[in-house]
Amino acid sequence: MGIVTTLRSVLKFRRYDSDRVRRHLAVAADVEDVRALARRHLPRGVFDYVDGASEGEVTMNRNRAAYANVEFRPRVLRDVSAVDMTTTVLGRTTPMPVVLAPTGFTRSVHPDGERAVARAAAAAGLPYAISTLATCSIEDVAAASDAVPWAGGEMRRLWFQVYMWRDRGLVASMLDRAALCGYEAIVLTVDTAVSGHRERDIRRGFDLPPQLGLDTVIDGARHPRWAWSFMRGGPIEFANVAGAELPDKPPSMSINEYAGRQFDAGVTWEAVEWLRSVWDGPIVIKGIQSVADAVIAADAGIDAIVVSNHGGRQLDYSPATLELLPHVVEAVDGRCEVMVDGGVRRGSDVVKAVCLGASAVLVGRAHLYGLGAGGERGVTHVVDLLRSGIERNMALLGVTSVGQLGPDHVAWRTRP
Repeated sequence: MGIVTTLRSVLKFRRYDSDRVRRHLAVAADVEDVRALARRHLPRGVFDYVDGASEGEVTMNRNRAAYANVEFRPRVLRDVSAVDMTTTVLGRTTPMPVVLAPTGFTRSVHPDGERAVARAAAAAGLPYAISTLATCSIEDVAAASDAVPWAGGEMRRLWFQVYMWRDRGLVASMLDRAALCGYEAIVLTVDTAVSGHRERDIRRGFDLPPQLGLDTVIDGARHPRWAWSFMRGGPIEFANVAGAELPDKPPSMSINEYAGRQFDAGVTWEAVEWLRSVWDGPIVIKGIQSVADAVIAADAGIDAIVVSNHGGRQLDYSPATLELLPHVVEAVDGRCEVMVDGGVRRGSDVVKAVCLGASAVLVGRAHLYGLGAGGERGVTHVVDLLRSGIERNMALLGVTSVGQLGPDHVAWRTRP
């Protein structure tokens, strides 16, 4: 295919085919179906950025396999005519034990990026954490969330995820902006002293931001909806730090190089006290991968921790989060909330995590698959799949409220 023909095929794409997206999503029965749609719609480099993990991707696969290793212990002949999925997360009521997790570089998946996710979260009444490396600003995400009637019956719930950068003043400035916009909590990610070795990105030459070169144009011919959106959507940048980049920053760089320039590899637990000095609300620590660190966090008075290995995107061969979860819950003994992420694809996964002690699960890749498959509508579809799965599995277990879920309802097929 010649370059003129390629460009012509891209430029002919003038509108977002909403009817086609609706039809495809209508027959997407689970998140794996949505993932398949995203893979079809996105250029391979973008899809692999979302879908991939570090090194051999062993941890990512073990995260998922851990859920398959847990079976249910249902009770029957119970009145399950009314199932209540509501619970509390950080002391506030939420319609189900799900939080939409922070993800970076989101506008590479869809031009609305974090704005679309925020609208879907608000419509569902769910908390949504945006990343320091978001491609829509703190203010834009708040405005998008406020534009949607809030389903939770209270003020919308936005959290701001924090990376500890070398420039503490820049971090403090972002926290001030989040506070002014009414963000509820901050989420300190602690498993990124250096960036993981993400081999799919290296093989694809995936840079930040993606460059509109010949390879992008050719791939765009195969994915015209994404290409048209990319071309008309404006430059993709890390919106929360725009104008504060390093003066010698090249036009694009690898993810590893970007992290090496910006992230503070010398950060310690003292960062928690510093955050308390510049933030008045709840603090969540995301990236706990050992019982010992969970205890330190609880001793430090952290409001909540997330048992997380970054979806397998950082240290390969780190513990599968679901397997670690009950040990962490036992060790902190109620002194802080415990959430979990990594490998969640079904409502049954959420139910299993809650049975093992999680107050909620964070869902990242799954909502990005939805975003890639159909923008805001795709994210909403993923949320609806999780909601219906949670309700159905609770009923089949013989329970009618989240508070009734406990370790008696599950068993490990092979003890981890």
